[in-house]
Amino acid sequence: MLTFYYNAAPNPMKVALLLEELGLPFEAVPIDTRKGEQFSDSYRAINPNAKVPAIVDGGVTVFDSNAILLYLADREKKFVPLDAASAPRASMLSWLMFIASGVGPFSGQSVHFRNAAPAPKEYALNRYDYEAHRHWQLLEDHLAHHHYMLDSGYSIVDMAFWGWARLLPYVLGTDDTWTRYPQIKRLLDEISERPAAQRAEQLKTRHAFKAELDAEARRFMFPQNERLKQ
Repeated sequence: MLTFYYNAAPNPMKVALLLEELGLPFEAVPIDTRKGEQFSDSYRAINPNAKVPAIVDGGVTVFDSNAILLYLADREKKFVPLDAASAPRASMLSWLMFIASGVGPFSGQSVHFRNAAPAPKEYALNRYDYEAHRHWQLLEDHLAHHHYMLDSGYSIVDMAFWGWARLLPYVLGTDDTWTRYPQIKRLLDEISERPAAQRAEQLKTRHAFKAELDAEARRFMFPQNERLKQ
């Protein structure tokens, strides 16, 4: 049986959605990053980057959420264009990597500098807030002319989008998020109504992840700060 290492963050949740859409049996193993479980020897043997998610599928190990989406979709031949030389496949790869290398990282940094970084942070927050909005505006503009991210229909790109779009007001720190990004809200709501998405959301309730961002959690979540104490 496939083993899925996860927490409730956006990247594991997009993989949870695909697993539920595919109807694959899996064992869900929680990794509580605020307790430092990602740094255990056993988990780093699975993901040397000490991040979630990761999967072990028989003799195959895959880490990084978008790599997992692509691996599973290709294996099951669902939710992804399969012709490697086709325009739909190229479009899928472009948008999937745009979310992987742009939307996710800039959204994550927007959250970090808005909510966790010490002052002064005006320059850093301005940079990442600007880039987060720029990336989400690109998705908004695209979805104004496309029902799903790909013309071929609902796909892993929409699932990657969903993982982060669920938290967009928190990511951007705005009260008018859905007024500003109505097409993103349209697609988010449609995906969230799917039974697979509702099952994926329930997955995060199976385990009581640590909620407190106390000194211990900060040490595990932001290990780079230890260098500032030297």
